[in-house]
Amino acid sequence: MKQAQDIFRVVGVILLGLFVLVVGVPLILTAAGITLGILGFLFGMAVALIKLAVVIATAYLILVGIRALLR
Repeated sequence: MKQAQDIFRVVGVILLGLFVLVVGVPLILTAAGITLGILGFLFGMAVALIKLAVVIATAYLILVGIRALLR
C-alpha cells in the first residue's frame, strides 16, 4: 500500500507540473504583454475545457436532483 501512495504522489506532482505549464505560463506571459499564438490557443482550450466540465457537472447534478425528487 505504501508503494501505491508513493506512485500516486509522483503522478500527482507530474500532473500538477503539466497544469502549471499549460495554464500558468500562458497566463503569466499574457499578463506581461507577451502573447504567443500557440500558448494563447492552449490557454483558451484549457479555459474552454474547464467551462465545459462545469456545464456537464451542473447538468448532471440537476438531473440527479430531479430524479431524486421524482422517487
